[in-house]
Amino acid sequence: MDMNLLAALDALLQENSVTRAAERLGTSPAAASRTLAKLRRVLGDPLLVRAGQEMVPTPRARELREQVRAVIEQSQALLAPASALDLAQLRRTFTLQASDLVLVGLGAALIDRVHAQAPNLDVVFLPESVEDGPALRQGQVDLELGVLGHLDPETLTEPLAEVRLVAVARTGHPLFDRPIDARRFAEADHIGVSRRGRRHGPIDTALAEQGLRRRVAVVVAGYTSALLLAGTTDLVCLTIAEWVPDTLTALGLRAFPIPLDVPPLTIGMAWHPRNTADHGHRWLRDQVRAAANGH
Repeated sequence: MDMNLLAALDALLQENSVTRAAERLGTSPAAASRTLAKLRRVLGDPLLVRAGQEMVPTPRARELREQVRAVIEQSQALLAPASALDLAQLRRTFTLQASDLVLVGLGAALIDRVHAQAPNLDVVFLPESVEDGPALRQGQVDLELGVLGHLDPETLTEPLAEVRLVAVARTGHPLFDRPIDARRFAEADHIGVSRRGRRHGPIDTALAEQGLRRRVAVVVAGYTSALLLAGTTDLVCLTIAEWVPDTLTALGLRAFPIPLDVPPLTIGMAWHPRNTADHGHRWLRDQVRAAANGH
């Protein structure tokens, strides 16, 4: 079907004149006349017939006039740019995937910003169990936050912040009796954080370069559990101190620098390109960026 015929039919039925319809369409009277002939063949009706010096619509043409106009108006609305975002009236739910550490670090600032501008917008946070999977591609997640891993090739990413891990232990831990070097750090029992049960990471690589090895005595799925354990045992865990200072104090924990050359972590956000131009999603990315810059 040649959809251009609808625009021509609309002009002809509105004007009842091949000449005026041609002017409206930005074409010649001859071209408009050929289009009218084609429309007559397609619809099996003369549509416009001569009545003296004028052309008048047939009953079929009169019947079609409002229907065709409605289709044209709907098409114009469909192809028009999206309307401006009205945050006060926006009713929508966004789903974000983030680790508990990222949620603690950015969640409060992000929610405050979101609800201050869009009070009817809801945010659902999913755990890392969906990380490194097809959730973004399948539309289960709108935005992934954290240390970005194996993403689909079309996924778009943006770095948000670079953060350094520190070690934490309970305030009365024997480690604090004297300076903490790499050897004393390695001799302590550690808590590993891995939702897949991994016991080896960049810390172990850095220790191995110095001929040292630590014991990862416990592995938990999230940083929240690790901090709670560290507060009641002699186990050492890692975290981002500047994101949870009040939590460390409340749990009786004390942070100290990791005595190793460990590169910082890059916290970023990832999204599927289907959402790049969406006004609401673009606004949400702005809010995440602003929340991250607050640190």
